[in-house]
Amino acid sequence: MRSERDRRRRELSQNYLRGAGAAQFLRAVRLDPAGLCLEVGAGNGILTGRLAARCRQLIAYEVDPDAAGQLESRLRDQPNVRVVIGDFLAARPPRQPFEVVGNVPFGRTAPIVDWCLAARSMTAATLITQLEYARKRTGGYGRWSLLTVSTWPEVQWDLLGTIPRTQFRPVPRVDAGILRLARRPEPLIAPGRLGAYRRMVQAGFGGAGGSLLASLRRQYPAAALPAAFQAAGIGSKTVVAFVSPAQWVELFRALERRA
Repeated sequence: MRSERDRRRRELSQNYLRGAGAAQFLRAVRLDPAGLCLEVGAGNGILTGRLAARCRQLIAYEVDPDAAGQLESRLRDQPNVRVVIGDFLAARPPRQPFEVVGNVPFGRTAPIVDWCLAARSMTAATLITQLEYARKRTGGYGRWSLLTVSTWPEVQWDLLGTIPRTQFRPVPRVDAGILRLARRPEPLIAPGRLGAYRRMVQAGFGGAGGSLLASLRRQYPAAALPAAFQAAGIGSKTVVAFVSPAQWVELFRALERRA
């Protein structure tokens, strides 16, 4: 039988980590000892104290007032920790460089990832998400999403491991993945050309069907495309979803050289 606490966690899309799952996740987390870390979904604090020991300052966000109050009491002797009772998505990104770490409520994964990507001072985010989401974003099915391809010149996406669903309470229906977003020190494409790159990607994904080559013929001279596709290692009949982010970047570079 589920307890009242378990039912509340379900309502908040919360699945708290168990000990072995927390240890596995923490092994994947790499923090700057002199840096700032934001923890999203701190929950009962199974990660919080150990994260605080790895960084200069930790701000832990928890939307459940009961859990946040208990966490605040438990960590009052750690001066580098601040517990914020409220929605992480309502927070303003710090101006200084920071990292994001957390066991993300599965139902709010997409907006939390969007928040991280939009925060220009975020250097990295290591998040527990549904495994399917992490695999889709990192090419785990041999396909690549628009979001990953669009941001790839600035952000690298990696799947660092799988956490079995039995390592959570209440037990969700699916396993979880450890997703890491790392902002590149220097983008793969000059900042002034990132807008043009994204327009190319939008044109490719916005085609009416068929191959990527057919979609891009609407935006680029047909004569320039075959050589650029060959330079990027993309077949003339390749469907857009099967073009890797690295191939997109090389395709853009090749088209720029021929412009």
